[in-house]
Amino acid sequence: MKRYKINWRVPKGEELTELDKKVLYYQDKGHLVPSRSLIKTPEQVEGIRRSGIINTGVLDLIEKEIHAGMSTLEIDKLVYQYTQDHGAVPATLGYEGFPKSCCTSINEVVCHGIPSEFDILEEGDIINVDCTTILGGYYADASRMFIIGETTPQKEKLVRVAKECLNVGMEAAKPFGFIGDIGHAIEKHAKKNGFSVVRDLCGHGVGVEFHEEPDVEHFGKKGTGMLLVPGMVFTIEPMINMGTWEVFIDEEDGWTVVTEDELPSAQWEHTFLMTENGLEILTH
Repeated sequence: MKRYKINWRVPKGEELTELDKKVLYYQDKGHLVPSRSLIKTPEQVEGIRRSGIINTGVLDLIEKEIHAGMSTLEIDKLVYQYTQDHGAVPATLGYEGFPKSCCTSINEVVCHGIPSEFDILEEGDIINVDCTTILGGYYADASRMFIIGETTPQKEKLVRVAKECLNVGMEAAKPFGFIGDIGHAIEKHAKKNGFSVVRDLCGHGVGVEFHEEPDVEHFGKKGTGMLLVPGMVFTIEPMINMGTWEVFIDEEDGWTVVTEDELPSAQWEHTFLMTENGLEILTH
């Protein structure tokens, strides 16, 4: 087995907890384990949970308001206003130069679509709205798919299977399992339904920062990747494509990720806390 760097360190003179003993056992066996700093304190979890309530509220609002004829800029304004009104900040606004308060990704856009007054939703479109909220320094991140009116059976299936992929990934994530277990389950379900999984983008640790370790890939082998330890907070956010898994970034804006074959893509995302009994959803 490949040996990884020593991440889990117990300060000298500090008594080993049961958790320390368990994680050190896996580390000694050569597995990749998180650092202790990735294990959130009860106070941090509570902060992320509060942020998650607002994050979920934003997406509930979009679900109520989204309709054909609406511009994605209007969606962005709703996200900004709701977040501000609840004493929070949209994390994407100004992040590495991103100009808006959420990502709006229509049809063949996989993710990171920039809201615009010129992007008008039409009957049959499928759209992902991705919001990250900061409240009191704590981050919560989620996205949902919306179908505008009636769409094709193929697009409807894509949206449904993408949601199922999130659910099977969630079920595969067990305390003291591995990140690879999640990706393996997602890829298997997507392929079974004739779809592919984007490989160039992934889920991630979140909570104290926008993006933390570990990377949560949505493909892979069981028993590989980082050990899942109670107290870790991360997203699962599979991007499922109707055609090839390959994507490209729009050169004009440097953000928008599009499927290589320009066939539709769908994605759902939750933020999760790993507990001793499995995953708890913090935002959806």
